[in-house]
Amino acid sequence: MTRSLSTVDAAGEPASLPPWLVRICLVLAVANLSLCGTAYFSQWWVYDRDGLGIPTDFINVWAAGRLVLDDLPAQAYDWDVQKQVEVATLGQDFVGYFAWHYPPPFLFVASLLARLPYQLAFIGWVVVSFVPFAVVMRAIVGRPFGILLALAVPMVFINALVGQNGFLTAALIGGALYLIPVRPVLAGICLGLLTYKPQYGLLFPIALIAAGHWRVFVSAAVTAVVLATASWLAFGIESWLAFFQWMPKFSQAFLTEGKAPWWKMQSIFALVRYFGGSEPLGWAFHWVLTASVAVVMALIWRSRVPYTLKAAALAAGTLRTTPYLFLYDLMGLAIPVAFLVRIGLKTGFRDWELPALGAVAALIVCYLLSGIPTGFAATLVASTLILRRAGSWWRYEPAAAKLVAAGA
Repeated sequence: MTRSLSTVDAAGEPASLPPWLVRICLVLAVANLSLCGTAYFSQWWVYDRDGLGIPTDFINVWAAGRLVLDDLPAQAYDWDVQKQVEVATLGQDFVGYFAWHYPPPFLFVASLLARLPYQLAFIGWVVVSFVPFAVVMRAIVGRPFGILLALAVPMVFINALVGQNGFLTAALIGGALYLIPVRPVLAGICLGLLTYKPQYGLLFPIALIAAGHWRVFVSAAVTAVVLATASWLAFGIESWLAFFQWMPKFSQAFLTEGKAPWWKMQSIFALVRYFGGSEPLGWAFHWVLTASVAVVMALIWRSRVPYTLKAAALAAGTLRTTPYLFLYDLMGLAIPVAFLVRIGLKTGFRDWELPALGAVAALIVCYLLSGIPTGFAATLVASTLILRRAGSWWRYEPAAAKLVAAGA
């Protein structure tokens, strides 16, 4: 094993970060912040030059919250009713829909944001949701550099521009994985909160059962049940019925009819459709990949692999098991990258690792500039780095070895 890019000094202790790595991240962070500022003051973020609201994803959150405050929570799932509220808020019509498709517990967040003026709610949501993401990145990396890394993620600008929830999703995934060995109950609470996007929690039960993390499992289940019950009491059973009623229409529109162009999604399902494959072929690729990832995850989490690599593998795996993966959802890719950086800072980077991580960022930037769906390739590169580090991850981990791995 060579370590020409190692951050480990002669005494075997972690050394300082490579200056060039810090400079690159600083450039990317400044670029993200500058683009946000430029977008706002050039009036192509939130409001346009005519003072009209710009149609972006955040409008569906604010509009759903407005319907909750008007005592019509179930109407948030009706595409036509929701659009009427959105058009009235923005002051202009737009093509298509920004449909509300989240489970009812997320209406708590929407209704809170809708109490604020639209612009304040939009920018406030971006800033406030970024904070836990930055905190989690700092904790995972184990150094203040984690905050700079969080700001440098190429998807930061896109997530902010459309007011999406990528920061929150990544924070909950990363927070759960960071806390599992040390605060299992809090880790379970993070997973329970992640049920607002349940497609990203599908692999966690497999990993938790394989590793015997029962306190996390129970805590997550209890949190999910409490959230569901609270939303039932607050918004009525009608909101849950509406959610299940409208979900097939949403799936039909996006995964069958391609209402969102295939190049906008970064899953293997969308990639097959992008290259002209049929829907059955896309699903075949998707389910084969999902089953493969699930098996690998179970084997890794019951193996001798250090916990940091288990966490990185699970974080990367969550992005490979959903067909519905937009670019802003790739904020979650920052979590396995952060774990890989943590490992590299502790044990030394192998020759190809930092260039490969650079390739991950380059693939994301390539999509931003060209519209070519290279996000799937980015997740593939990150996953390959993790498996390469893990080595013989298929070997069973005896109980005695789990304590050693958990401390890694």
